[in-house]
Amino acid sequence: MFGNGVFGGCAMGEAARVCLCIDLRSFYATVEAVDRGLDPMEARLVVADPDRSANTICLAVSPRLKAEGVRNRCRMADVPRGRGVVVARPRMARYLEASCEVVACLLEHVSADDVHVYSVDESFIEIGPYLPYYGLTARAMAKRLQGAVAERLGYPATCGVGPNPFVAKVALDVLAKHDAEGICELDLAAFYRDIWFHRPITDIWQVGPATARRLASAGIVDLAGVAAADPRELGRLLGPARARLLVDHAWGLEPTTVAEASAWEPRGRSMARGQVLLRDYTTAEAATVVREMADDLALSAESGGWDAERLTLTVGYSGDSWPATGGSRPLDGPLTARGAAEAASAVFSATVFPGVPVRRVDVALTGLTREGRPRLFDPASGDPRRERLDEARRAVAERFGRGSVILASSLLPEGTARDLAGRIGGHRA
Repeated sequence: MFGNGVFGGCAMGEAARVCLCIDLRSFYATVEAVDRGLDPMEARLVVADPDRSANTICLAVSPRLKAEGVRNRCRMADVPRGRGVVVARPRMARYLEASCEVVACLLEHVSADDVHVYSVDESFIEIGPYLPYYGLTARAMAKRLQGAVAERLGYPATCGVGPNPFVAKVALDVLAKHDAEGICELDLAAFYRDIWFHRPITDIWQVGPATARRLASAGIVDLAGVAAADPRELGRLLGPARARLLVDHAWGLEPTTVAEASAWEPRGRSMARGQVLLRDYTTAEAATVVREMADDLALSAESGGWDAERLTLTVGYSGDSWPATGGSRPLDGPLTARGAAEAASAVFSATVFPGVPVRRVDVALTGLTREGRPRLFDPASGDPRRERLDEARRAVAERFGRGSVILASSLLPEGTARDLAGRIGGHRA
């Protein structure tokens, strides 16, 4: 991904590069508005599950409601009711379908080799080679892609343009939304003029609250301060690799190309499940959720042909008084749903704060491999009945869906497996 390339300089030929970052405005809300025949820029619409509590986070807020002061990612309790506001139930499968339609539209104008799909509603495109081909300026090329998506699908988009993906992304995030056409083009001189002193620094891509707090402790509150800082001091604050990346970005440098980002392969693979519980759970109730989440995660991994080395569990508590707890445990023998559930239960019992209400559970399988791992002892090899049962569970789940095979404990009132089955990212498909 971006930022994993060579630090401290600009790649040869970067001055000739022109990158574009295109983002679909309030994407989920836009899809819901268009599907209802509404103007996505004028509709007063939020995407949220009305069956949940008033504290439910809205997944998307339409541009019109944002202009009226409704914050993005607000809670349902903060949404004005009774004034024609449409509450659209999340449809994650539809949003993934719409995202594919957008990418297909873009690929009618550029090659797939020059596109990196960054998220469901955002893509990077190397547009430099296409400017002489189409006889367009960078801004005109951005308008061409904007117009193609709007004409074909009805989705408004904003674009940032720059000499590399980082500058293009910052142009999009910080300035494009204020442009009448939703387009911002920055060269390095404009980047230093318009971005160096922008605050808060957390508006800058890849600068999160924790990094901002560490920088603020040294009196650094913007990218100009980063550029002027002693690199050794930054290294002590953030770590050498993170500091080098941030200094590069402060000077508007990013050597990684769109093609390199698309071809990037992680050193290790993992799978994870996480959920915020709808109410405070007792320790015993949370144990049920931990077991069923590990079981479901391992079943999904097995169905994909993955083996795993370790299971990691993290438990978060209600309120801010208690830190998260958890740990990891190696998995003995080939990955099985039963083995993962037992490992998660063991970590939970050893690390949980007894009696403290639980509000979040995260389970991860790490060290994934498709080849399997050599083991001196293989506990599962001596239990053919267990192997046949696991195979039957996978077959039923693959044919009838995840919710067709659950643990008996998931039938308890605190169980969440039945409700989450068939969801995408924890939301209704």
